[in-house]
Amino acid sequence: MKPTDTSNPDYFHKVVDCQWACPAHTDVPGYIRLIAQGQFSDAYMLNRESNVFPGILGRVCDRPCEPACRRGRVEDKPVAICRLKRIAADHRDDITDRLPTAPEQSNGKKVALLGAGCASLTVANDLLPLGYEVTVFEALDTTGGLMRTNIPQFRLPPAVLDEEIGYIVDMGADVKMNHRIESMKELLDEGGFDAVFVGTGAPRGKELKLPGRYDTENIYIGIDWLESVAFEHTKSIGEKVLIIGVGNTAMDCCRTSLRLGARDVKVMARKPRGFFKASAWELEDAEEENVEIVINHSPKEFVIEDGKLVGMKFDQMEYNIDEQGRIDRGTPVGEVIIPCDDVILAIGQDNAFPWIERDIGIEFDEWECPVVDETTMMCSREGVFFGGDSAFGPKNIIWAVAHGHEAAISIDKYCNNGAMTDRVPPSVALSSQKMGIHEWSFSNDYDPAERRLMPHVELKERFKKLDIEVELGFTVEQTIKEVERCLNCDIQTVFAAELCIECDACIDVCPVNCLTITANGEEQDLRTRLSAPAENKEQDLYVSAGLPQTGRVMVKDEDLCVHCSLCAERCPTGAWDMQKSEILIPQVSDNQNPDTKPLARASGE
Repeated sequence: MKPTDTSNPDYFHKVVDCQWACPAHTDVPGYIRLIAQGQFSDAYMLNRESNVFPGILGRVCDRPCEPACRRGRVEDKPVAICRLKRIAADHRDDITDRLPTAPEQSNGKKVALLGAGCASLTVANDLLPLGYEVTVFEALDTTGGLMRTNIPQFRLPPAVLDEEIGYIVDMGADVKMNHRIESMKELLDEGGFDAVFVGTGAPRGKELKLPGRYDTENIYIGIDWLESVAFEHTKSIGEKVLIIGVGNTAMDCCRTSLRLGARDVKVMARKPRGFFKASAWELEDAEEENVEIVINHSPKEFVIEDGKLVGMKFDQMEYNIDEQGRIDRGTPVGEVIIPCDDVILAIGQDNAFPWIERDIGIEFDEWECPVVDETTMMCSREGVFFGGDSAFGPKNIIWAVAHGHEAAISIDKYCNNGAMTDRVPPSVALSSQKMGIHEWSFSNDYDPAERRLMPHVELKERFKKLDIEVELGFTVEQTIKEVERCLNCDIQTVFAAELCIECDACIDVCPVNCLTITANGEEQDLRTRLSAPAENKEQDLYVSAGLPQTGRVMVKDEDLCVHCSLCAERCPTGAWDMQKSEILIPQVSDNQNPDTKPLARASGE
């Protein structure tokens, strides 16, 4: 194998699995270390560079970083990354003087953002400091989009939304509330905008057109029902409620039902638990509140008697699951009627663009979704960009933020006649963390502590009002324990082959057998000759240049390394060093000034 090119940002990025999995590529280990040092404001600001909404996402992020967390290769539970993000947000000082600001002089370019949700707000956050005149058109009388209307207040307090949205809007965005765009053609022809970004979400809940669906008023679409609750149009519900679907929206619906007076809430799942779309923690929170999750029940009919909904008929299903984990269509093996007073449908969401004329050059696919370039975020009509759920269907907030960053780069290039595909590539810088002979700038002891459990408001208290936040946040003691569980995956064991004397000291001291000195060879063969066979082929091997004594190579299995630094402490020649890999995922300001130091923003210079 050729020596590993550590100057390629993709190499160490793949080692920092949490950052690799985050769509916005947040520097997770970096902000966790800042929290460990009590630097909450710095941790918040580092977070905000990429994810824009640390306080919001510290409560409701879908956490793609956590399943990727390398801690999960050592024990069952990953680091509580999302909840530590909230710690930084909740305990920071006033950071308003550290936020980006808009210049006094406009650059003369005008951009329309449709929808005041997370994708549009991210675009505004990136473009306002560059002098763009940003106008946000919002159909409702408040900002936040689906973050406000579809996430219950007991999970996301309005004050948190208002504060972090305010940081962006207060830069000078012109937000037009109660201003629904009825015609894209009219906006493009008469609006006077240099570019338009569509971040209207996926606002149409999927229907379930079964017998009896339209014979009662007690069947609701989940996202519409949650919005009605958020704006206090709906204040009560029947005692027996069925939720159809097992995504995160379904979890919000069932828990909200309990707070509006329901006594018996069942979530009806068509398939077994392993095929649910809801996050594991969402299911746990619902079941803690005594929501019953019923599996293998396929909806068949709404049971109406004398014009009143009294129940719902289901097929009881059996499934076969093959060795690859794929499930078949299932076989009905019985039938059951489950009594209910109300049914809430939470089986997914669709894009809805009745206001976009089909003759203005915007191409739609067979599912009536716009055809959007995944790199530039522009559709088939020049100057019109999409992001968030509007672009590629329902995902989550952090994906919408990532889309917003990419769209802002494209909008800036488009408005300045630049090539939108000509983007500054990611870059990496390595810096030693050595403070003394055996001293490092990070806590390198492996802590065997288990994941901390989030404290909750007592069950008897949480149902009294809709806006009682259930999760209380970690205590100081919990935070101290949880930050030490991070394996510092961004601090790499960097090897200088020319200094190695092949004494085997690093191999002897390594607690996880991740190091091997051996003859070079093809990767498939080399993986079988290591101290511990490297079977995870998705994780690259680190391979050194030939060693000066024998021409053999040092091989490191990144899949096993726990970044304990013992190899660097034991090495008598300093061939090993612990170096932080600082990775910059360029945003619009970096693309504007490609000749400046690429890591200036990331390093805080």
